[in-house]
Amino acid sequence: MSGTTTADGHIHGFGSKAYRSYVLNVLLLVYILNFVDRGLLSVVAPQMKPELGISDTAFGLLTGFGFALLYTFVGIPLAQFAETRHRVWIMTVCVALWSLMTALCGLAAPVTIGSMVIGGFWILLACRVGVGIGEAGCTPPANSLIADYYPPSRRSTALGYYAMGVTLGGFLANVIGGPITDAFGWRWAFVVVGLPGVLVAAILKLTVKEPPRGHTDPPGTLRKARPRFSDGLKELLAKPSFWWMTAGATIASFCGYGIASFQSLFINRSFGLTAGEAAVLINAPVAASAAVGTLATGWLAERLTKRHPNAIAWLPGVGLVLSVPFYFLAFTTQNLTLCLMGLIVGGGIKYGYLASQYTIGQGVVSAQFRAVSTAILLFVLNLLGYGLGPLFIGALSDVLFKIKVANLEAAHLTRHACEGAARKALGAADQAVCAVAHPDSLQHAMLITSALYAVAGVCFFMTMRWLKRDMVAK
Repeated sequence: MSGTTTADGHIHGFGSKAYRSYVLNVLLLVYILNFVDRGLLSVVAPQMKPELGISDTAFGLLTGFGFALLYTFVGIPLAQFAETRHRVWIMTVCVALWSLMTALCGLAAPVTIGSMVIGGFWILLACRVGVGIGEAGCTPPANSLIADYYPPSRRSTALGYYAMGVTLGGFLANVIGGPITDAFGWRWAFVVVGLPGVLVAAILKLTVKEPPRGHTDPPGTLRKARPRFSDGLKELLAKPSFWWMTAGATIASFCGYGIASFQSLFINRSFGLTAGEAAVLINAPVAASAAVGTLATGWLAERLTKRHPNAIAWLPGVGLVLSVPFYFLAFTTQNLTLCLMGLIVGGGIKYGYLASQYTIGQGVVSAQFRAVSTAILLFVLNLLGYGLGPLFIGALSDVLFKIKVANLEAAHLTRHACEGAARKALGAADQAVCAVAHPDSLQHAMLITSALYAVAGVCFFMTMRWLKRDMVAK
């Protein structure tokens, strides 16, 4: 299938241009499913959360740390396995696993075992852990495959295109999951969204070929037969640009995952939209804008690289810093249209860091450590960013809620009392307190978190100092 010499492979990549494009689109589809299944929980939250009777803190645990813990720890051994084993097979098994576990989330309900009752929250958490284990086998082998299909000169655009899966997945989770939730309930949303992934897993295995490892390496590049994780880590420790980029991406993901997890709840509490309305009218256009921004950053960085070698670092840095005032607008205005505009512009200019993190993560290491490099990046990014971001916003929201109701002389009120059917049973005075404390506590948590995007931007600016020296892929 290669049809090229080693030297030509270094210049052109693996396979024909048409087949490379097909493979990239299949990998994008897999990545989209990754984030559709991952993001669906936030979409159904306005309906699901009151039914299960959980706090904002518990929801943050469910969307963040509960998912991310095993996702991060399983990711590194899977990536190490992918350095020497069939990457397409690994991805196939993992796609099927996380798709089935997503569908099982729809079955989450209290279960009685003897005299013990296990709540629906714990059943859902167990299913989310299963989703995380499956999704851990997606990105590291996919990045390694892209690096063998595409030469360094074309890799930034290819990885930026692949990275759109994050935002397109969020878009489809909202467009599909939101209306299904309003029409049939949140449980059916998980079943309908999860099961098609099994078919995608079969398409991946039957149509995507495993390229020769290191196909795009320069001629004469030496590779160890069995690369060790410790060797990959040693190589990365000598690359300061990787760690500054990782710090920036981690802080950005901390903010991004946290805000995305609670965005539907914010819209529901502040503007009264249902899960489906928030998904289609607000979240979907915001995700579409973010997808365009991700691709545009990779494309623009590739064209600026000859004159500005550090463009892949400073472009996302600028976007992250500039996004802060737009998020402040979105989370303070009482006008739904202005809120939407702030979220669209903020998301469109800040998500370019996704293209940057994969391009730099792949570019500063030799070929045999690409999957390990990606796994280390994702370990830090997901454990600290995805794991703690939603939990931080949820916990901060609950703390601010308690302070607010205490100041309004209604300390007896709980979060659950202010949601769904429980709120309708309250007296007029308590309902008035809920109308203020319930949305305001989450609003302030979102504002505090969004300010941290500026810190992430500074980290990407710091990456520029060492990037040109550290890059292996030229």
